[in-house]
Amino acid sequence: MQDKIDQLRSLAVEGQKLFINGHWQESLSGETLDVVSPIDGSHLTTIADAGASDVDAAVRAARAVFEKGSWSKAAPAFRKKVLTRIAEIIEAQALELAVLGVRDNGTEISMALKAEPGSAAGTFRYYAEALDKVYGEIAPTADNILGLVHREPIGVVAAIVPWNFPLMIGAWKIAPALAAGNSVVLKPAEGASLSLLRLAEICAEAGLPEGVLNVVTGLGATTGEAIGLHGDIDVLAFTGSGGVGRRLLEYSARSNLKRVYLELGGKSPNVVFADAPDLDQAARISAYGIFRNSGQVCVAGSRLLVERSIHEAFAEKVAAIAAGMKVGDPLLLSTEAGAISSSVQLSKNLDFVREAEVEGARLRWGGKRILEETGGYYMQPTVFDIQPEMKLAKEEVFGPVLAIIPFDDDADALRIANATDYGLASAVWTANLSRAHRMVRGIRAGVVHVNTYGGADNTVPLGGVRQSGNGHDKSLHALDKYTDLKTAWIQL
Repeated sequence: MQDKIDQLRSLAVEGQKLFINGHWQESLSGETLDVVSPIDGSHLTTIADAGASDVDAAVRAARAVFEKGSWSKAAPAFRKKVLTRIAEIIEAQALELAVLGVRDNGTEISMALKAEPGSAAGTFRYYAEALDKVYGEIAPTADNILGLVHREPIGVVAAIVPWNFPLMIGAWKIAPALAAGNSVVLKPAEGASLSLLRLAEICAEAGLPEGVLNVVTGLGATTGEAIGLHGDIDVLAFTGSGGVGRRLLEYSARSNLKRVYLELGGKSPNVVFADAPDLDQAARISAYGIFRNSGQVCVAGSRLLVERSIHEAFAEKVAAIAAGMKVGDPLLLSTEAGAISSSVQLSKNLDFVREAEVEGARLRWGGKRILEETGGYYMQPTVFDIQPEMKLAKEEVFGPVLAIIPFDDDADALRIANATDYGLASAVWTANLSRAHRMVRGIRAGVVHVNTYGGADNTVPLGGVRQSGNGHDKSLHALDKYTDLKTAWIQL
């Protein structure tokens, strides 16, 4: 496989266009954005920089095909066939898609293969199988009344997805929206658009009607704003930062009150008790739960809470694992952590390190940029001992920076775990069944892992509470975002 990866890594990538109404076209302004590979800082290609007029053209195409009904009113069997075919093509082109994505955002290829095309294919297949198993309802009424509850597609769905796992997160939004019969306008992150532009080709090849999926690339401040303010988008689904999420809510209020579903940041607590079944395994999985993809994971376990009696020994285990991780060229199968997505993100990460040291945090390992001679953006896995009141305990880094905090007992662990504005993911490691259930109930988060971290599949929802957002990706619950309920009250 490495030979094939090495062949794919050097393929030229032509300048990319917008995909609107089934056709590739330049932005109306003709403006483009440079794509720089974080692997070596080289120029990879260009993407089109869409303006408000381009977004409007995409929305008009999506609305027209929705009203026409070639997808929205199509038989479920047809929609299932197309979504299944999309999954099959993704699987057939998995390596090519993964390498293209890695060249764009720097995720290590061993993770990208599973998390990007592997996950995306599974997501499209899941919703293909689910779409004809979602029923309406018959209400319990008097004999002379028939109360029906219909589920209907909403209309035009916009999705704005981030750069860390564009294909995976894109599929989480596109697949259920399409399964429900909607049309979609997709905006990838300007730092990772290539795999989603390729997905548009795949969807067309699979038989998705023209206009049902449109992809507009560009800057958040222009393309993203135009989407947020557009008056003919019914639902906007977003994964990204809290600041942008707030702005999108404002845009909704200023325009047509479109529904806005947000999956935002996290400062997820990973709580390890002294009675964890296997402390070595807990240390290894906890380290990978923050350092894979260089910490650029929404659910990363960035706060490691360790019972005081084992704190020192456990922290040393984690630091040793961090020190031994192979960081480097993300297109080598042996690499365990790839590149930081951009020079801007790398600078932010290093700023957090400097500020933590100023606050008095104890640096156990890392904290430095490495491999600068490659031209790429690489950083050591970084391990700090901190106090709960420090900035590193409260603010999301979105980089390979772990904050370790000791705790005394169950109540102390819950107090520290919940001392954040976020509530996305979490974990607890214990052999005590009652304690595990108490922690699951007590931690304020959308996901609580027990004796593991990460890996939940499409059968369960992913969503946050508090400032980590609202609504859910994955599972049948995701369909709720993309369907309307309509009541028919019939006098017999």
